[in-house]
Amino acid sequence: MSDYARQEILARIRGAVASAPAIQRPLLPPGPLRQREEIVDQFVEFAAEYKAKVRRIRGEELAQAIFDTLKEYGARRVVIPVDLPPFWISDGLEVTPDVDLDYSDLDHMDAVITGCAVAIAETGTVVLDAGHAQGRRAITLIPDHHVCVIFEEQIVESVPEAVDELRGAVMNGQPLTWISGPSATSDIELSRVEGVHGPRKLAILIVANADANEAAK
Repeated sequence: MSDYARQEILARIRGAVASAPAIQRPLLPPGPLRQREEIVDQFVEFAAEYKAKVRRIRGEELAQAIFDTLKEYGARRVVIPVDLPPFWISDGLEVTPDVDLDYSDLDHMDAVITGCAVAIAETGTVVLDAGHAQGRRAITLIPDHHVCVIFEEQIVESVPEAVDELRGAVMNGQPLTWISGPSATSDIELSRVEGVHGPRKLAILIVANADANEAAK
């Protein structure tokens, strides 16, 4: 389809719905998991089933936990978003902020550290929206290892709740990356291959709500 044809179709759609009344969406009903601890526990369980390495930590442990995870992976060249909070980085860790890095530069990076926009308990999924501490989409797709920091309050129970949380990012045209475990695919003989279109290893560090403020000290 040519760009002209695409624009023509979109213009006709916009014209057709311009006078349509706004859809009034009802409030989302509460799900079956009403306790915060249950929601977090389910996310941990489901994310681990996708072969993500999940660890729950206290706020003051964050920098050391990131350091230890990267050491375990043998990662020496680490890229970070330019707005990653500095207190996430321990003194012994060498990082490269994503400033004018091209795809070749990223291909030489062993790992990336990011935050996230929201996480979903019922699917074990992490969603990035290129917002704070997440950087552009490329830095989470090219390096072999991804260390993702999630604060407990960022974990919602259901996909509809996550979509509601992401409404602002979508309206702003921000790209969304939905991550359910390390990148993997299977060929016709069902041979699983990891790292084809994203990181081969995903580590998730979940910071307890009570320690969110402590992590910033």
